[in-house]
Amino acid sequence: MTSSSSARAEAAGLARLASLLADETRAGFLLVLLDGRAWTAGELARYAGVAASTASEHLGKLVAGGLLTEERQGRHRYVRLADARVAQLVEDLTAQVAPAAAERPRTLRESSAGSAMARGRTCYDHLAGRLGITVTDALTGLGLLRQDTGFALTDEGVRWFGDLGVPLVRTGRRPLARACLDWTERRPHLAGVAGAALCRYALDEGWCVRIGSERAVKVTDKGERVLSELLGIEAGSLR
Repeated sequence: MTSSSSARAEAAGLARLASLLADETRAGFLLVLLDGRAWTAGELARYAGVAASTASEHLGKLVAGGLLTEERQGRHRYVRLADARVAQLVEDLTAQVAPAAAERPRTLRESSAGSAMARGRTCYDHLAGRLGITVTDALTGLGLLRQDTGFALTDEGVRWFGDLGVPLVRTGRRPLARACLDWTERRPHLAGVAGAALCRYALDEGWCVRIGSERAVKVTDKGERVLSELLGIEAGSLR
């Protein structure tokens, strides 16, 4: 394939991807699926306020475009983001949306939900929001994570995860540590294998719990104590 034909093929592929993201309903599905969980088509339809047939049509396009994967269990059809690369794409694009472009909350419930998401949430499989930034800064301040030459765990950081009992299992090409630009804080938080492992451990150990039906999480009393002991994070900064 010549360079010009290769460029045209890449342009066509980029255009197809852009068209998938250019619909508000499909974009909404991708955002809610950043919680890392599998949702049924019916759940997504109710979330977006669209008919089941409309949701099914949109999901079919996202699956065909490689952004979602699906599996069926009985009569239920579950979908989730295809992989961490898709999650990174969605989060990175969301971070480019100017804050002024976001709609103001129309109700107290929307305002509370937005505040909870900004305070702490999952970004696919790692911690984000003020919680994610605070943990990332604490790891950096203790010399466990470096940000000056790109995100990287130090030798002390790798030992810290091991001493905590959090395995860092690398599969495929996913990096051990990666910066993910936080769309509410406008600063990078920890992603990659280490970010996912820490988030999973925090939820399993009850340091954090999910709240509501979206991605918001909050730190428990136990989590405040543990994060203070391990990382020197003041409880007040997590509320």
